[in-house]
Amino acid sequence: MEKKRATPVIKGLIICFILILYGFVLYITEQYQNTLLNLLQYVILIGGVIWSCVYYAKQMDGNVTFGNVFAEGFKTTAFIAALMAVYTLVSVKFIFPEMIDKIAEATRKQMEKDGKATDEQIKQGIEIMRKFFIPFAMGGILLFFAIAGAIGSAIGAAIAKKNPSVNNPFDNPNFS
Repeated sequence: MEKKRATPVIKGLIICFILILYGFVLYITEQYQNTLLNLLQYVILIGGVIWSCVYYAKQMDGNVTFGNVFAEGFKTTAFIAALMAVYTLVSVKFIFPEMIDKIAEATRKQMEKDGKATDEQIKQGIEIMRKFFIPFAMGGILLFFAIAGAIGSAIGAAIAKKNPSVNNPFDNPNFS
C-alpha cells in the first residue's frame, strides 16, 4: 500500500496561512511599512520551502534526487505565490480597502521630507502609485516569491537526505 504524502498544495496552504497571519499582524500593529519586518516574510517563505523539500524527501524515504526535491519545492513555491497574489488582490480591494490610502499618505510624507520633488510631482507620483498599486503588488509578489522560493528549493534540495544508491542506474545490475 502506497503511503499518502503531503502534496505541494497542502504544504503551500500551511505556509500561506503563516504568511497571511504574519501580514495581518503587521497590518494591525501598523508595522506594514517596516522594511525589516517585511523582509522577514521572505525568511518565512524560504524556511517553509526548505521544510517542504526536506519533508518530501523524508516521505519518499530518501529515494529522491536533487532535481526531484527542487521540483517539489518549486511547485510549493508556485502555489504559494499564486495564492498570495490572489490574497493581496482580495485584501486590498475588500478586507483592507484603506491600505492604499495609508500607503499613499506615508509615501507623500516621505516625498515631502526628502524635498526632491515639487508639490505637483508629488501629486502625480501619488496618482500613479494609486493607479498601479495592485498590479505592481501582485507582480512583485510573483517575482520575489519565485526568486525566494527558488533559493529555498535549492537549499532544501541540497540538505534533504537522499539515498543515492537507489537512484543511481549504474549501481543497478539489470542496467544495460
